[in-house]
This record gives sequence, structure tokens and C-alpha cells, in this order.
Amino acid sequence: MPDSVFVTGVGIISAIGSDVESVWSSLKEGRTGIGPMKLIDSAYKGELPVAEIYASNKELLGTALPRVKNYYSRTALLGMIAARQAIVQSGAGSESLENAGLISANTVGGMDRTEIFYKGFMSDKSSGRIREAAGHDCGDSTEKIADNLGIRGYLSTINTACSSSANAIMLGARMIRQGKLKMAITGGVDCLTKFTINGFNSLMILDREQCRPFDENRNGLNLGEAAAYLVLESAEEVRRQGKRILGEISGYGNACDAYHQTASSPEGHGAFLSMKQALETAGLGPSDISYINTHGTGTKNNDLSEGVAIERLFQDVIPPCSSTKSFTGHTLGAAAAVEAVLSILALQNNCIYPNLNFSVQMHELHFAPVTGFKTVQGMRHIMSNSFGFGGNNSSLIFSKH
Repeated sequence: MPDSVFVTGVGIISAIGSDVESVWSSLKEGRTGIGPMKLIDSAYKGELPVAEIYASNKELLGTALPRVKNYYSRTALLGMIAARQAIVQSGAGSESLENAGLISANTVGGMDRTEIFYKGFMSDKSSGRIREAAGHDCGDSTEKIADNLGIRGYLSTINTACSSSANAIMLGARMIRQGKLKMAITGGVDCLTKFTINGFNSLMILDREQCRPFDENRNGLNLGEAAAYLVLESAEEVRRQGKRILGEISGYGNACDAYHQTASSPEGHGAFLSMKQALETAGLGPSDISYINTHGTGTKNNDLSEGVAIERLFQDVIPPCSSTKSFTGHTLGAAAAVEAVLSILALQNNCIYPNLNFSVQMHELHFAPVTGFKTVQGMRHIMSNSFGFGGNNSSLIFSKH
């Protein structure tokens, strides 16, 4: 199709690996990244498990060079690393990047540096450490990533809570289809901060143990940090440069059920509509989906709402499904991009990932997630769900070319 949008490069840094190869090894071996806090200075260290990247900002600086300053936020540093990986794999040159777009998602922004500023300011209001807080805005990391990589064509930052990077990918695909861009680097990044941990803890949705998505005894989510990006290119560019195709973004959908500030509707209206729209955009039926990479946070509300929506759409033939947040934790604005990269890897390797820590099927649902790493022949289409606070629900479909 002339309006096809292809993935030509992916990059990722997360608690289960600092690049695609190490992430893939963790997935195959069933090795979670959820564990004790080590680097972040939190009052809940030793109490709340997280999916932390065990690399200091100083270590990240060495990877993110050139032209990176030591006061850059952790969000910006992680984003630079993952986006560069994706660009290198795609083989994009400086001329292509000059005219490319960067659509990056995050929710935390430079909060980690703001926390440093606030602590110093409260002890000495004349400390003049404003530079620490200058990167607080969510768009700051997008600008720094673009500057670091030489991207000049188009910049945009998206924050729709946990569906943020799905919407970034969706926007990039739509702009390419409409001829506004030939290449878009799309994805998202979020780092762990005390603010995030304290905020989610106040909502009483953090599990004191490793999360158990879709389990009857699930008790909340585990927060994580990550960055993941996909290089999207038009069919014309792929043909012109003879690029290797990793997969196609064949469908996408976004819907809002506007039920509650944080909770999903019990009937899963928004989730149902986003999945339905994604199928319609791709020209596919429910039976065409080989695997669903669910949103699957492990909270009481989300898993029930998503499960009900899946049963409503797929009825008696529900595809194999699992939540990879049992590996990576919930990485907020980066989550959908992380799961997009994992979906591309699943397509390439004809596999389905296990839903770790599952033991008891939810009594409200008629299906259970996959619990072991499986190889599946003939895999063609993967649906990846990402549902955010405020009811912003997004679904993506990745297909083999």
C-alpha cells in the first residue's frame, strides 16, 4: 500500500536490558527487572519494589554523549540513549535526520532534577540552583534528544498519562501517511522519581510484592523507568533506500471513556472502542490478531476493565495474551513504546511472552494469560494496548510485512 508505515529501527533501555539484545535475552529467560530500589533515594526503599535501571546518571552521561551536560535530567539521558539505538539500527544519515520528526512522550519530565533543586532551595533560598529545575517541563527532554541527535524537521511532546507513547507512535504514523513526514522517531521515556513513587503510593495501587497482572489475587502495580523509540518511515523511503523492514504499523485507535480521573470504566467502554478502531484502521477482524500485549497493570480496576473489553470484542475466540509489565514494571509515559518494541521482537521471532507471577484466574473472566514463553508459527498481527489516566485509551497493531 502506498500509505504503509514501516518500522526500520528500534531502541530500548529498561530494567531488563540496556539495548534490544539484552532485553530479548531477559524475555526469553523469563527474567524480571522488578526488584529493590538501589539508586533512587526514597523513603520506601526496602518496602516497594520497582523496575529500576541500575545505572547512575554519571554512567548514562557516558553513553549519551556527545554534547550532553551533567545537569540534564535522567529522562533526557535515557531518551537520548534509546533514540540513538533506534536511529543506528535504521541506518538513518544526518540528511534524513535533519528533515525527520521527533514525537516523544513522557509524564514525569525533569522531575528528578526539580527534586534536587527543591531540596537545596528549602535549606537555602539564595542557593541559586535554578538550572536544576530548568528541565522540569515535559518538552525539555524532547528538545534535548532532538539537539543531541540532529533532528530538525518537527518536534512534539505528548502527555496523555500511560497511553502517551502509543499516541506519539500513532501521530507519527498518521503524519507519514498524510505526507507531512517521511521519517519519524517516535516513542517515550520516563524515569523514576520520589514524586512518582509517593503519588502512586497515595493512590494505594502499588504492590509490595512483584505485580501479578490478571491474577485473582493481584494487588497493584510496580513502577519502572525506561525509554523506547521506533523509527517510522514511509513506504517510498523504504523502497528508495532499500531499508530492512522490522514490521508495519497497520492499525491504531484512540478513545476516551471519560469515566473517572484515574479509574477505567468497569465495562471497559474506552478500551473496547480503541481496540475496535485499531482493527478497522488495519482492515482486520478479531480473528486476525495472533497475540495481545495487554496494558495489564496488575491493579484491581485496570485488569478487570481491560479483560471485559477483550471478551466483548473477541468473544469466544480470544487470542493469547499477556502483560509484559511483569518484566519491565509500569514505565508510565514510556510503557506503550516499550511494549511496541517488544511487539516488534515478538513478530520477528514468532513468540508470545509469559505473564509472570500468575497463578489464579480472575473469576470474572473466561480467559487467563499465557504463563510460559511460547513459539507460535504463522504470527502475523499483534495488538498492543495502552490505557491512561483520564480514560485515554490507545491500541496499536503491528504486522509482518
